[in-house]
Amino acid sequence: MGDFEEQLGSELGSIRDSGLWRELRNIGSVKGSSIEHNGKKLINFSSNDYLGLAVHPALVDAVRKAMERFGVGSGASRLVCGSLKPHHELEEALADWLDAERALVFSSGFAAAQGVITSLVGRGDVVIIDKKVHASTVDAAKLSGATIRVFHHNDLLSLEKILKWADSKNTRVLTITESVFSMDGDSPDIESLVELKDRYGSWLMLDEAHALGCYGEAGAGLALKSNLADRIEVRLGTLGKSIGAAGGFVCGNQMLVDLLVNKARSFIFSTAPSPLVSAAALAGVNLIQSNEGEARRHKLWDNVEHFQKGVASQNWPVAPAMSVILPLIFRDESKAMIAMSLLRDSGLYIPAIRFPTVPRNEARLRVTVSASHSRDDITALLSALDDLLVEVNL
Repeated sequence: MGDFEEQLGSELGSIRDSGLWRELRNIGSVKGSSIEHNGKKLINFSSNDYLGLAVHPALVDAVRKAMERFGVGSGASRLVCGSLKPHHELEEALADWLDAERALVFSSGFAAAQGVITSLVGRGDVVIIDKKVHASTVDAAKLSGATIRVFHHNDLLSLEKILKWADSKNTRVLTITESVFSMDGDSPDIESLVELKDRYGSWLMLDEAHALGCYGEAGAGLALKSNLADRIEVRLGTLGKSIGAAGGFVCGNQMLVDLLVNKARSFIFSTAPSPLVSAAALAGVNLIQSNEGEARRHKLWDNVEHFQKGVASQNWPVAPAMSVILPLIFRDESKAMIAMSLLRDSGLYIPAIRFPTVPRNEARLRVTVSASHSRDDITALLSALDDLLVEVNL
């Protein structure tokens, strides 16, 4: 026991000394654009609830009705006796919304990525990933046993070199990228990427986690906005961001879903998602496609534009592309932590993002503006950021 504690203590000490210590924050409550932290109300600019649906009365009511009928838990995996009506209704709604033959819901986005990647490729196959894909994709690619190759972020020339190499292997090749990257907020050229993967016979998996609800007609994401959904073999999504609930899903053709039901270990050997969560997600999917959903998207992008113009006028180094995610790069971890603390003192909640979530020397405040924010909220943030430029000596 002593050796165990000694070694863990040494490792934890190294984390502290490097300025990368993490701890859980006890959030007392969430209401719209604000949260309660340590008894203090703060305006929250860190959430992925881009449309503000997580506390919407329609989702709360859906949970209440589902609880009365199904209770709280599913009781078993989907293949035993846990495949309940809310799961099937949600999957049908997702497939209809995203113009896919089928959709399959998982307990989390992490589980969805693991399930689909390990089901499609294995030893002897090749997985090609963008350098900045989500950790769940990286871990799933490693778990699959396939040969992993990494292309430079959003660099199609780098991708083509690897595709040429993989084309000579006479094996399955799966290329994976994201339609909106979670830490930088940027997007690839999806049309050129699809043309490239078709030219070399690769399959494509597109993670739409941060695009769904926000981009495209009815918020259906960038694959449909580009009219390329039928040429993308696998689309991954989440239920815990714009949709306002929790969980993940995969959509594609019937055979893909049949394969996952029969091979995806993170689906087969996991208790089914709570029927309450699936009912809430279904309400979120329906809301996103409604007139109210369109109004919320309009407000979201109006808020994004107002904020981005504001930080640009303050000479923050920000990307020109409009995105729901706007990183303010500090590089130095200690400066990012100081900035987080100063903003919290000003009534604003934006945790610092550091290695290993982002590469070393790319520490940042990852600002996310939502449809829940008022113009006064954004004005308060811009005012605090203006002061911050001087305080942290950027």
